[in-house]
Amino acid sequence: MPKLPENGMVHLNSPHSVTETLARLEMIIQSKGIAVLARIDHSGDAAKAGLEMHPTKLLIFGNAKSGTPLMIASPTVAIDLPLKALVWEDADGKVWLSYNSPAYLKQRHGIPDDLLQNIAGIVPICAEAVRQGDNMLDSPTSQFVPR
Repeated sequence: MPKLPENGMVHLNSPHSVTETLARLEMIIQSKGIAVLARIDHSGDAAKAGLEMHPTKLLIFGNAKSGTPLMIASPTVAIDLPLKALVWEDADGKVWLSYNSPAYLKQRHGIPDDLLQNIAGIVPICAEAVRQGDNMLDSPTSQFVPR
């Protein structure tokens, strides 16, 4: 597989399947009181159209309390909110969790420094989802609570 492009994206290798990684991510997000707004099964939709692709699923999540101040300060950030995480399998069978880095979104939309914390929680949430082991909710990263 070619080197993954960065372009403001973070790619974390997961030791779990696409389905398990997505379930872990969703559980962590919901445990923090963040709403899961949509699940898009790209590979499932491809199969319905008679096309084949590796497992690829997108989770869209967030909350108005965190996102609205960002969109008031930097209206164009609305194109990248709510936050999204893509869980996918590459041609070699490796599973990845990819998301836009908060620093990239800050630079792209001119988000004020004092509001970056509103989206910074995606970093420990995604790291926790790909961590090995089953005791996810007892880890230090599970302490993030959105504003």
